[in-house]
Amino acid sequence: MAQIRELKKRMVAVRTIQRITKTMQMIATAKFTAALARAKATRPYTDRIRGLVGEVAGAAGDDFSHPLMKAPAAATNRELVLVITSDRGLCGAYNGNVLRKGNQAVKALKAAGKDVHLETVGKKAVAYFRFAKVDIAERHTFGDKPQFAQVEALAKRLMSDFEAGKFDAVHVVYMRFVTNSRQVAESMQLLPLAAPSTAGAAPANYEFSPSGAELLADLLPKSVVVSLFQAFNDAAVSEHVMRMVSMKAATDNAGGLVRTIRRNYNRARQARITTELTEIVAGAAALE
Repeated sequence: MAQIRELKKRMVAVRTIQRITKTMQMIATAKFTAALARAKATRPYTDRIRGLVGEVAGAAGDDFSHPLMKAPAAATNRELVLVITSDRGLCGAYNGNVLRKGNQAVKALKAAGKDVHLETVGKKAVAYFRFAKVDIAERHTFGDKPQFAQVEALAKRLMSDFEAGKFDAVHVVYMRFVTNSRQVAESMQLLPLAAPSTAGAAPANYEFSPSGAELLADLLPKSVVVSLFQAFNDAAVSEHVMRMVSMKAATDNAGGLVRTIRRNYNRARQARITTELTEIVAGAAALE
């Protein structure tokens, strides 16, 4: 009797968890759809800015240089690493993969003799590096819907520190969204910017006013801002899609567990009924 009661309570508990995970799956699906729309909306602008930088670079000539494209003259042997994670869990291997990549980046820089200045986005990164006893210089919180103004302010501060010679390079570790079924943890060098590639590009058949160098001086900071914003958007989309998949798997597993418990419950109940019938028959036979 006690076993049947226990199985029934367990079945009710698992069904409650199944309803919760199903609800979380639906919420994650709605957030993923909105985040994907934002990421897709910003992607053409990001790609066009990069393409425009390449076109203008062809007209600016090889003599063009910009503070964002070269390491500071007086090397500080110090590099900044920005790790983007989520504030919440229950999103599968999302945070684990990003933190593993971030930890590898930090260790590689330290092995090369660099002084690492670590900044984090999201509570999960704070908890991880605190447990790993790695000092965190700054902590940022942008939520699951990063705003352009917030990211722009962060990018401008990073560019200002880089130009001031506080860091030799700036790296961003985040989850790059490829498809719904594929997300890749990536370490991107945000600064210094790589020289715009003009290989294979058709020569510009139009004139620039102002000059190409002046245009690049305005476009390069914008390129840094939109690249960082795209990284935040990719991270948000990856978080939501991985949480959606994780909650769907949890819901399916809960359904399978309910079926197993119900089968065991029916067997225990049938065994009890059989035992009671056997006792009744045995008692009746004893009275004859």
